[in-house]
Amino acid sequence: MEKIWLKQYPDGVPAEVQTDVYPSLVALLEESFRKHQGLPAYRFMGKAFNFELIDDLSRAFAAYLQSLGLVKGDRVAVMLPNVPQYPVAVAGILRAGLVVVNVNPLYTPRELEHQLKDSGAKAIVILENFATTLQQVADAVPTKHVVLAAMGDLMGFLKGAIINHVVRKVKKMVPAYTLAAPVRFNDAISLGRRKPFTAPVVGADDIAVLQYTGGTTGVSKGAVLLHRNLVANVLQSEAWYQPALKKIPKGEQITTICALPIYHIFGFNTNMMLGLRMGGCNILIANPRDLPALFKELSRERFHSLPAVNTLFNAMANHPDFDKVDWSHLKISVGGGMAVQQATARLWLEKTGCPICEGYGLSETSPVASCNRVDTDAYSGTIGIPVSNTEMKLLDDDGNAVPMGQAGEIAIKGPQVMAGYWQRPDETAKVMTADGFFRTGDIGVMDERGFFKIVDRKKDMILVSGFNVYPNEVEDVLTQLPGVLECAAVGVPDDKAGEAVKVVIVKKDPALTEQDVRAWCEANLTGYKRPKVVEFRADLPKTPVGKVLRRELRDKPSAR
Repeated sequence: MEKIWLKQYPDGVPAEVQTDVYPSLVALLEESFRKHQGLPAYRFMGKAFNFELIDDLSRAFAAYLQSLGLVKGDRVAVMLPNVPQYPVAVAGILRAGLVVVNVNPLYTPRELEHQLKDSGAKAIVILENFATTLQQVADAVPTKHVVLAAMGDLMGFLKGAIINHVVRKVKKMVPAYTLAAPVRFNDAISLGRRKPFTAPVVGADDIAVLQYTGGTTGVSKGAVLLHRNLVANVLQSEAWYQPALKKIPKGEQITTICALPIYHIFGFNTNMMLGLRMGGCNILIANPRDLPALFKELSRERFHSLPAVNTLFNAMANHPDFDKVDWSHLKISVGGGMAVQQATARLWLEKTGCPICEGYGLSETSPVASCNRVDTDAYSGTIGIPVSNTEMKLLDDDGNAVPMGQAGEIAIKGPQVMAGYWQRPDETAKVMTADGFFRTGDIGVMDERGFFKIVDRKKDMILVSGFNVYPNEVEDVLTQLPGVLECAAVGVPDDKAGEAVKVVIVKKDPALTEQDVRAWCEANLTGYKRPKVVEFRADLPKTPVGKVLRRELRDKPSAR
């Protein structure tokens, strides 16, 4: 297949990146620790953590894990939000030759039990705020070593004590729990300092991470990401960023706002791993949903990069504290995780002068597969073009390539594509083609320049009297209606048409009426795409990374 998208590459971005320069993610991390040792790698609540400190703490943590009798290939779960213990734990796990199992801290006991059992995790690093969840499944899972972190662990004695007091006693964010013999995070570090550390030989084909995915569609599966997959994607992303990085004054350290959860693959590679590779500093935001606190943090920082999802860009741009932040140094706004909507992109560009550059990827692709040019000056409405070393094509239901301009399932091939699903050869076989392409389940079209546009997920498509209605299109139209803050479109059963379109809207303007919505849709959407049901709500159900949970809107109708 001709890679017509290569003609759209900016100057300086290669068609192929050498992705085997590091034998493993560990080698990449250790080079970064040496090369940038004096620079801050993270800032959290006003405290800086330099590369040298992360190196020292993670080596001690690796020695502690080895002292438990864990051996190369054993899985260790990490159930932490964006706190400095996260990069320390992850680097330590990888350096000990172990496998990181990223766990969403907001999981229910049922979801946590499934993931710990499925992965066979022998140990877990968990924030005490979520210990009660672990307590409820502790007897049913193979996870017997528990390292318990507290919010203030690495903040120094006095500041740490104050933070922990506020979290535990004032805000009452730590429900009561009982766990058998947990070891405190700081104690694990102290114990590790007194233990020998033996660096194992970690290779490109060893497993680095089990990234669980598919929880919103059925049973959650672990995408097996090898060291070479993650290294490749870090280097691909770094190459793609080059045109924007050139705009940062020479000698100035790139600073990135880490508001994405770093246990999610988008934040894991785009914030943590890429930041370490580039010698950058990540400003860790523990709870991006607390917008006043987020803006307070941003008002103290000079930053260049902000990866986020559409819902966060939208919420920030519409917040009264927006102008308290200096946005003049922002050079890269990367949107991913869900479709970036035109109204959000327009408002963000108007208010910051930095366009949202939409990209696309999945847990199964480490994650970045395609992206718009980072030197773009406008919203394209597409997911861009395949990044270096990557091929994308569109397939019909029989696995045949479809003609240009016709919709088909997006399939991806490249060094960042996972090795398969953990212990699920049947599920792996369903998504991998004979020629090595990963079938995403997303329906897209490609234009004559090689730009891809997602028209929707297969499972989210609404079938109205035999016509396909793609929720993204309906949502994009509605978010351009003044008075709409955000919205979601889903299919609901209909006696006549099989399915009908239902829209759930969060108002920006309280005066917005159902009649306003219907008039706008009549002017902008053909008959079968117009909503039959219009519902207003105070908010939309979302995953921790900010994706709207359309399934919940279908399955759990709300009272108005």
